[in-house]
Amino acid sequence: MKTLNIILKGFLLFIIINLLFALLQPGIGHLSAYNTIFPGRERLPFGENSAKAYNLSLFDLDAMFASHEISGDPKQADEFRVILIGDSSVWGTLLKPEETLAGQLNSANISVCGKNVRVYNLGYPTISLTKDVLLLSRGMEYQPDLVIWMTTLEAFPQEKQVASPLVANNEESLLRLASRSGLRVDPNDPAFSRDSFWGSTIIGKQRSLADVFRLQIYGVMWDATGIDQIYPTDYQKAQTDFDTDQKFHEFEPPAMDENLLAFNALETGMSIAGDTPVVIVNEPMLISAGKNSDIRYNFFYPRWAYDQYRAMMIEQSQKNNWVYVDLWDAVPANEFTNSAIHLTPTGEAQLAEKLAPVITAACK
Repeated sequence: MKTLNIILKGFLLFIIINLLFALLQPGIGHLSAYNTIFPGRERLPFGENSAKAYNLSLFDLDAMFASHEISGDPKQADEFRVILIGDSSVWGTLLKPEETLAGQLNSANISVCGKNVRVYNLGYPTISLTKDVLLLSRGMEYQPDLVIWMTTLEAFPQEKQVASPLVANNEESLLRLASRSGLRVDPNDPAFSRDSFWGSTIIGKQRSLADVFRLQIYGVMWDATGIDQIYPTDYQKAQTDFDTDQKFHEFEPPAMDENLLAFNALETGMSIAGDTPVVIVNEPMLISAGKNSDIRYNFFYPRWAYDQYRAMMIEQSQKNNWVYVDLWDAVPANEFTNSAIHLTPTGEAQLAEKLAPVITAACK
């Protein structure tokens, strides 16, 4: 009987702990071995083959930022802090950390207003302005002096905004952001990943809790090797021959409806940044010379749609007094890798050279 009572009390305690966890939702992402036992990572965690990349994709923003070097670097008096946000081209697909745009800008030893420029890579794979806003809102906690927002037309369609898994799995954070900053988000969007009450318990969240723990474990091998993604020796090059399709998402020529593009997300990002200067950069893309390249610039864009987008960006920037830099054609086609937006190390160096004067111009 005594044994049975112990078992029943233990079971009851387990139920109470699960109920309290579901009600209080205590965050454990802040608890991290990075920036203490291991150095902080130079980019946010993302990976699809953890065993080889010593990295993984998770959706706990606390854990993601706690693993990043920006969380372990108190801002110095002589530091001019720059954060980069954007898609996988900023994160650095196929690139080592020192080869990314942030890495190359840091190696350029730029100074602004007598301070040393330190660039932090807060890019993240998946293309969505709303995803960028979500990360920007967290990045502002680290007191940047300048935000460089790399983007492209593919980030603008409304259907892309919540499609990013990082957005879909952070509904509460996004809706709080929407209520504070005016970001347009449909709370009933079916793309949101919603937990039931059971899914909010320790048992229901065991996968996400395990991911946070696994991220710490992978820090051992990452610290020893510096590897945080798979670097294949061979990969399929970006497409340069196309069919005659001229559709871009739901849009067909001759015109895109500006109201169906997420310009509100750009406005929200500017509001979140407040007095911190933001430079919006239309990122370089591959301009094909292959079959039907007179119809399509690349895999992503028919020419008519992209040309309209560039005109819209100029108009919106002038109307809203945004600092906008258009570098769409700044890198030659032979400096792209497996995508129309992913650059080689040489391509990133060329882009960094273009952006260095933009950063130095931020001195007030």
